[in-house]
Amino acid sequence: MTTRPGFHLAIPVDDLARARAFYGGVLGLAEGRSADAWVDWNFYGHQVVTHVVPAARQADAGRNPVDGHDVPVPHFGLILSVEDFHALADRVRAAGAEFVIEPYLRFAGEPGEQWTMFFRDPAGNAIEFKAFRDESQIFAK
Repeated sequence: MTTRPGFHLAIPVDDLARARAFYGGVLGLAEGRSADAWVDWNFYGHQVVTHVVPAARQADAGRNPVDGHDVPVPHFGLILSVEDFHALADRVRAAGAEFVIEPYLRFAGEPGEQWTMFFRDPAGNAIEFKAFRDESQIFAK
């Protein structure tokens, strides 16, 4: 098993209660340290911090076409196992969250074949989760 370094990502949210309901409830992430204006989340072993930023902002800088879909930029996410990917997709559907890009098999039959899905948190941050049957294909050309 490869040991990867953990990452830290801080993202803006406009409502900490809604962030808690989404990251803790919908995604099922464990909450770490917190204060009145931020919460640390255990994002599959990585640290994602939701910081309250009350000013309105545009969620997307733009979109980029990938495999026939308009991918929101910026976005962040993780690579999961195929089983965990589908379990999370079911969980997101059950919570009534709207997908930006519904779960589907991207680059089917090509190098880098992967399951992918995009959705937004309540503050509009775009999140992508993906899964490879063969993780050696992550950087395949």
